[in-house]
Amino acid sequence: MCRNGGAELSPDGKVSRLNRTIAVSPRTVFEPHRQIGESCLTPDPFAHLPNLRGTLTPADKSEVRVTTEVLAFFDERARQLGRPENWRLSDHQREESRRALLGDLTNTQDLWVYGYGSLMWDPGFHFAEVRLADIEGFQRRFTYKITIGRGTPEHPALMVALEQRPGRCRGLAFRIAADMVDAESEILWRREMLRGGYNPAMLPVTTPQGAITALVFTSKHSHPDYVGERPLPESAALIVRACGPLGSNRDYLEQLADHLTILEIEDEYIEQLLKQVKAASAVQFG
Repeated sequence: MCRNGGAELSPDGKVSRLNRTIAVSPRTVFEPHRQIGESCLTPDPFAHLPNLRGTLTPADKSEVRVTTEVLAFFDERARQLGRPENWRLSDHQREESRRALLGDLTNTQDLWVYGYGSLMWDPGFHFAEVRLADIEGFQRRFTYKITIGRGTPEHPALMVALEQRPGRCRGLAFRIAADMVDAESEILWRREMLRGGYNPAMLPVTTPQGAITALVFTSKHSHPDYVGERPLPESAALIVRACGPLGSNRDYLEQLADHLTILEIEDEYIEQLLKQVKAASAVQFG
């Protein structure tokens, strides 16, 4: 679980060590809730987390920025694997789900997006601001399988999802500027809702700069690709074997663990799972 229970965060979201500014530590305190209109908007996306500069994949270089061209690649890959035409949500179904949650996007309101997995290092969309962020009542768990991307039908990969659990999960909140919300959320929806595997929702999120409401993709237990939380050794065995056109499943887990380290976020579940993966890899590959 994300062990941030008694964590405190300085109001500016930063600490200074050895004359360099680094990410907030887990011992941080979040300010009392502010109204969204009181949040300080900054022209520097990394003003609150300057150590993230250079660690996130730019949107124009992201392999998971699912443009129409990338979606066509996924479709071709699915055809090669013998998938049926309805292997993913149709464009109409996907757009319906986006509009149902976000409504008519009129370029008048920014959109916050909460990231807890690969969005943390490769958001795949253009953003105007990023903050450290906590969501109450959820934890990271590897409970969702994929056979395209980092897995195959023979060796499916496990992806992280947000499960309802006691405590809190610490991640990142990205603000998409109002004039880019429509285009960028459409691209994000192609990525996260490709097969309709998540429950998108607007949920309260706490940041050092004040409370916000953010778009959050939580687990969808009714989806056929949902496998639930498995014992760590079983999950590790699957992760060690899985690899696809976007890389290995182990690399995904290691990138997540590395980014949590950069942000000084403690997540016992991720730490223990990585240990199990390293042990399983040593046995399998020597």
